[in-house]
Amino acid sequence: MLVVERMTRSPVTVTGETTVQQALDIIAEHKLRHLPVLATDGVLAGIVSEKDLLRAASDELVEEIMTQEIVTTTEYTALEEAARIMTDHKISCLPVMRDAKLVGIITETDLFQLFMELLAAREEGVRLTLLVPEEQGILASLTAEITSLGGNILALGTFQGEDPTNRMVTVKVANASTEKLLAIMEALGMEIVDVREG
Repeated sequence: MLVVERMTRSPVTVTGETTVQQALDIIAEHKLRHLPVLATDGVLAGIVSEKDLLRAASDELVEEIMTQEIVTTTEYTALEEAARIMTDHKISCLPVMRDAKLVGIITETDLFQLFMELLAAREEGVRLTLLVPEEQGILASLTAEITSLGGNILALGTFQGEDPTNRMVTVKVANASTEKLLAIMEALGMEIVDVREG
């Protein structure tokens, strides 16, 4: 999945001549946490956060408090790469550029929503967290057994395990009983770390 599929297109912006109070009003009206700052020629000049604005005097100009060293991304950057950039730079949003033009913004909230989708957080089912051996075909065995029970896999994610010999797997399943799922996972030699219904 790419940034273009999750970014906010044509984001709300301000200019450097916008006052802090005006910028705060815009943030409140649109329920935002960041505002890209455009120069008079439309070039991205900076970015200002709600936190920056709340710390400033209301009559100050945005250009006096904005961050000018801006980390950006492109529309066709992979979402995991955008997340890595944000994590590495300890920032919570990335302006999205096409050549020199601002075309969108992607925020940590967008990535949190994607994370919820990846783990089917808003869907009903049995959520299992398993510690599984790092072996070829282990996920195929797991999914085949769930299918044999008539279960529907809503989400499946793999994460680093305790060491290189294993992986943590989270799977959310609908249309299968918790008891049968647990029995099959144990029969496959998987360590059950957590079970939740809902």
